[in-house]
Amino acid sequence: MPDHVDAATPPEEAADNIVSLPTDNPFSAMEKSLGAQGGRDGEGRRARRLSVTVLWTMAVVIVVVDQLSKQWALSALSDGQHTTLLGRALGLVLVRNPGAAFSFATGQTWIFALIASLVVVIIVRVSRNLASRSWAVALGLVLGGAVGNLIDRLLREPGFLRGHVIDFIDYGGYFVGNVADIAIVLAAAGIIVLSLGGWEIDGTRAGSRSTPEPKGADGSQTSARAAGAAVRQGDAAAPSMPAMPAEPE
Repeated sequence: MPDHVDAATPPEEAADNIVSLPTDNPFSAMEKSLGAQGGRDGEGRRARRLSVTVLWTMAVVIVVVDQLSKQWALSALSDGQHTTLLGRALGLVLVRNPGAAFSFATGQTWIFALIASLVVVIIVRVSRNLASRSWAVALGLVLGGAVGNLIDRLLREPGFLRGHVIDFIDYGGYFVGNVADIAIVLAAAGIIVLSLGGWEIDGTRAGSRSTPEPKGADGSQTSARAAGAAVRQGDAAAPSMPAMPAEPE
């Protein structure tokens, strides 16, 4: 047995002897980086959910308004009878269109039904990467217009895939359209503007992405500003060495 035993260290002194880790340790930097990445991912998910909601809301509104307006035209207008609204520029006349705009490809209704179905499938697939509300509005207009006329071709007389589209808005005698056609034209104009402006479906803009910094030999990102700061910190932390006396000659 030793003839001398040291007294137990008081709790106050033991607490003083504990070495605290620096707040800027690598683990803290990792947590901050992961937290920032998680925040960006959360914002991206919210933007996608909002954009998809806008797309489907716009599409549903267009379909409902289009079908209600067509039902009104069938009940209030007579085939071929013109009603003036704004002189010769705008009027109402009920037309059962078996083809496309300007009565193009009459008798080939089934082709346009298949094209409209393909457009719907493409928009649904594109919506997975949608994070722009402007693109959501444009695509919602396209989707609503395509579905509005597709319903006519599927369900109206004379039969499935051969139904006639109900047109009733007369534009000065040049052509007759409906609400779905208006939505498609507005969508085309919006898509042209967004494409020319460089706005992408994912919410970014072409040319606005920052150029990645060059990587070092070990694959890590380097930066001239960060390197300069590190040099300055190293100079400040390095102890100053006393000047050595010159040797006598």
